[in-house]
Amino acid sequence: QVQLVESGGGLVQAGVSLRLSCAASGRTFSSIIMGWFRQAPGKEREFVAAIGRFVGNTRYADSVKGRFTVSRDNAKNTVYLQMNSLKPEDTAVYYCAADAGAIIRVGQTAYEYWGQGTQVTVSS
Repeated sequence: QVQLVESGGGLVQAGVSLRLSCAASGRTFSSIIMGWFRQAPGKEREFVAAIGRFVGNTRYADSVKGRFTVSRDNAKNTVYLQMNSLKPEDTAVYYCAADAGAIIRVGQTAYEYWGQGTQVTVSS
């Protein structure tokens, strides 16, 4: 079992940066793949980014590549999503999720555990 708690969301203007955090507990954090997903109003939840167990093992959605960076601190059992150059279309509830599998996957069904989500609103 893994418990996930996101934080760091808020209301910001377009162009600024925001960093989301996700604290994990309940299982050896370093052994699980961590992902970020988001769901905008009226839309399906979509993959944003994920980070594997090894340094440099990351994957991003095309819509955030070059602007968002996912990282993890295994000593703190925390994964981060640094979001730069935010756009109004980034407005969504952001969720972190955990996958005990061996490789990074982008489908949300691969992730067994989910946080409650944190709202990010980007005004123009």
